[in-house]
Amino acid sequence: MLKKLFARLALFMAVCFSFSIHAKELPDFTELVESQGAAVVNISTTQVISNAQVFPNIPEGDPFFEFFRRFGPQVPREQESQSLGSGFIISADGYIMTNAHVVDHADKITVRLTDKREYSAKVIGADKRTDVALLKIDASGLPKINVGDPNKLKVGEWVLAIGSPFGFDNSVTAGIVSAKGRSLPQDNFVPFIQTDVAINPGNSGGPLFNMNGEVVGINSQIITRSGGSMGLSFAIPIDVATQVADQLRTSGKVTRGRIGVTIQEMTRELAESFGLSKPDGALISSVEKGGAADKAGIEASDVILKFDGKPVRNSNELPRMVAAVKPGTRVNIELWRKGAAKEVVVVVAEMIEPGKLASAVKKSAEDESETIARLGIAVSELSKEQLQELQIASGLLIEEVKGAAARAAGLSQGDVLLSIGNTAIRSLAQLNDFLKQVPPGRNVALLVRRGNNASYIAVKLDAK
Repeated sequence: MLKKLFARLALFMAVCFSFSIHAKELPDFTELVESQGAAVVNISTTQVISNAQVFPNIPEGDPFFEFFRRFGPQVPREQESQSLGSGFIISADGYIMTNAHVVDHADKITVRLTDKREYSAKVIGADKRTDVALLKIDASGLPKINVGDPNKLKVGEWVLAIGSPFGFDNSVTAGIVSAKGRSLPQDNFVPFIQTDVAINPGNSGGPLFNMNGEVVGINSQIITRSGGSMGLSFAIPIDVATQVADQLRTSGKVTRGRIGVTIQEMTRELAESFGLSKPDGALISSVEKGGAADKAGIEASDVILKFDGKPVRNSNELPRMVAAVKPGTRVNIELWRKGAAKEVVVVVAEMIEPGKLASAVKKSAEDESETIARLGIAVSELSKEQLQELQIASGLLIEEVKGAAARAAGLSQGDVLLSIGNTAIRSLAQLNDFLKQVPPGRNVALLVRRGNNASYIAVKLDAK
């Protein structure tokens, strides 16, 4: 009986000791909030919207316009739209960082500190590509944040956000780092930090802290079906934001590098067709004529493996690497071409807005087509006039998709087949001769133009 009592007592003490250990492991955010909370600000914006007409649904030329103008309900010519966001002070003399979308189109920006002081803010510059904006208020001796290193963040590490969700100033929420280097649609220049921190409307532009009280990111976006937090929030790494803010402070704009290529993700099937052992790198589907890459001798179907000595693990990394380089800089690029590694030097150009490409042409009904059984498609040759309109030297029009493999790969009627791997396709005869040399069951990479874009598609060949 006594042995059982001692055994139970020992078990109870072990449980208490274990609970005590785990309790000590839970983070305490109080000191962090007390020391850094004063550097977080509330940002409210006002936009004046002018109504072009008294009745939005009745144009001025309509016969009923005058009647409703005199006797109907009046709509103000100008209306004010207000929104809320967050930000944080990065220097004691009043420079503040936030999201570009928080202050976009704002006619008036008011910054409120934790001690209730309010200031009118001026936009020094904003960069929509990274969603970073730099503001300035006329103040001095302000508390400022400490900048951390987001590259040292580990997945699973505790992080904390301070902001003004739904207008509730200096609200604190915490969570963990869910992933790093996330790519989101239309955001090629930001390797987002994903967290499960509760982020809601009004948190945008606020800081994300690590446990050392250092800012490692700017809370920017959420993915939600309800409009509120669902545990999927994304922050801009502070090193990316700082690089942008430094340029905005110096010149009011951001200059980025470009080399003039269109890239796509490398899949295992495409890697096999190009003779690569693993699907790393960025596959080039087209090269801008006269651009930096073209001048360096880079070609479509090349795979960029390293840029400026840094490995390119996937295609999403390349735009960020290139954009971070100052235009005019000479950079070494290691690429894969026709089964071998090759190194070229490219002089990085300045990023410009993409121009319009020629529209695709329609094939006339009287043109003949030929079924390419091994690819599972019916194709026909393009006329000189059609090639000129498309601004391409050669290619075959896909009239019909007949094979299961071709359909599964995503080929469609109206696509233009430009090349297989590194070989440009100039005729039906050449295409057939090429396919005779490829064993059945092998993946081949087809460079296909659809509309204004070209990309590689991997198709597994049927038997002869």
